[in-house]
Amino acid sequence: MASRSRRKQRWCPQPLTPLMEGPDFGMEDHQGNKKESSWEIIREWFRIQRNVDSLSSSPMSLYGPHIPPAQHQDLRLLLGVLGCPLAPIPISNNPVSTLHIKDIPLETSTAYYIIQQYLAAAGCLKQQRCAKNMYASGMVKLIRCETEISTGKNVKTMGSRTGENGCFVLWRMSPEMWSLELAVAGNKVVAGSDGKIVWRHTPWLGTHAAKGPQRPLRRIIQGLDPKSTAGLFGKAQCLGEKRIGEDACFVLKVAADREAVMERNEGPAEVIRHVLYGYFSQRSGLLIYMEDSHLTRVHSEGDTIYWETTIGSSIGDYRDVDGLLIAHQGRTVATVFRFGDTSMEHTRTRMEELWTINDVVFDVPGLSTDSFIPPADIFHTISP
Repeated sequence: MASRSRRKQRWCPQPLTPLMEGPDFGMEDHQGNKKESSWEIIREWFRIQRNVDSLSSSPMSLYGPHIPPAQHQDLRLLLGVLGCPLAPIPISNNPVSTLHIKDIPLETSTAYYIIQQYLAAAGCLKQQRCAKNMYASGMVKLIRCETEISTGKNVKTMGSRTGENGCFVLWRMSPEMWSLELAVAGNKVVAGSDGKIVWRHTPWLGTHAAKGPQRPLRRIIQGLDPKSTAGLFGKAQCLGEKRIGEDACFVLKVAADREAVMERNEGPAEVIRHVLYGYFSQRSGLLIYMEDSHLTRVHSEGDTIYWETTIGSSIGDYRDVDGLLIAHQGRTVATVFRFGDTSMEHTRTRMEELWTINDVVFDVPGLSTDSFIPPADIFHTISP
């Protein structure tokens, strides 16, 4: 079984650094040496895009000798941003079905009603018992980045739309306990949560742990687990209506609490907000589009730079799996926007993911909490 083979896998010890959701800003370790984190991938990608010609003869990296350096960074950026992003907020501890709509604002009570319709449309209200666990596998295609660089006077667009194919396997035992393996172009990203620690491992950064409160994997709430999605919008407000393609939708908004956002600050980087929007079809009651926006402010050498990451996912091809409607296909577009307080310059990078679910199984025999144990170096670097 795949879960058993994962338990036997040995990880090379790596320094534990925070799992961040944007570009790095030259953090230093205890010895004063610069260390690379997940956000630095984006900054390095911008640098290489400006100097593609001068880097054409650089030595080969872990991606092999036949891929140009700019494509190396493309793949790292794609996997860093779209590989295994987390949801903006934790799942509400209070089940949606137990909320009382008396004496609450109209926007909140309307959102409650929409979520109840969503649970009914997905088949959750008919189920007599909850599944103990879930397995899902699928295919992905990550499409390389396109970057728009503006100097205030002119705009230059670079990059191509070539893509890399891959696959993923997801195991889940509860909203807080999950494991994901994603392999693209010969490189693998592994992430997981044991209910206490959320972590990620990449070939170029080693093992990282997420800061802040427990948040679910974004892929899980993209139509794979309707109850977790409903719990995510447990405190949402209804903003009104909007058309997505041919569907008229109700728009729900939920924002991360200020305290939870502050827990994710790191060094000179300050997370300002993280907001999630859900678009629920008025015709089917199902979630068909989801978008979150993450804004970080960075103070560095007297300058203030903002990084905004927006990830929007179209969700569709719902099919019945053991009485539940599960989304089997979707498209995600991520945009990373860099701008300053005073300068007219900005940089905008766009990337895409196409995903398809091949198999979904509930109540997998033999799956236990042992399958979600983090790598050993997590425990060596986290103090009790």
